[in-house]
Amino acid sequence: MDRPRDATSRAPVTARLWALWAAGVMAFNFPLLGVWATLADEAGLPAPWAVATFGVWAVLIAVLGWWMERAPD
Repeated sequence: MDRPRDATSRAPVTARLWALWAAGVMAFNFPLLGVWATLADEAGLPAPWAVATFGVWAVLIAVLGWWMERAPD
């Protein structure tokens, strides 16, 4: 049976979400997105900006899913 969650049990989840938000802001910032696009261009992938944007987005979504499906701390 599930016990009710209070604010202290949600604190780790909230901290993870804020950390992921901050990582997303930094990863989608122009200088770093330019680095990802350069790496995609050097790898020979078409439309490096689109590939870089989608790659960063996919990683953020994967981390979000992994963190939300984990057992609570």
